[in-house]
Amino acid sequence: MVPSFAPLWERRRASAGKRVPSFGWQAIVFDSMFYTYILESALKAGEFYRGHTDDLKRRISEHNAGKCPHTSKYKPWKVKFYAAFETENLAREFEVYLKSGSGHAFAKKHFGL
Repeated sequence: MVPSFAPLWERRRASAGKRVPSFGWQAIVFDSMFYTYILESALKAGEFYRGHTDDLKRRISEHNAGKCPHTSKYKPWKVKFYAAFETENLAREFEVYLKSGSGHAFAKKHFGL
């Protein structure tokens, strides 16, 4: 059993495919989740990157290894925010929103970014 304070991706991996009782309406299946995230450069404070993925831990390590040309200039990166979604489409739509002007304002107001 994975402790509840473990990172979300570790809890997801430990409970993959298991049915978890919900609070009334339906059971949640932890087969796959999709994430929208905001990274901040540790090298240059205030430099942010927004993206989405199905494996957050792997994607962060790819950014920090310089495998993404858009983020290699300001590596290393640290996670400032992430949200989990049931479908890739929802994660992608939230990423597009966060990249818009109103999404930047939303992140600044609600996440302090």
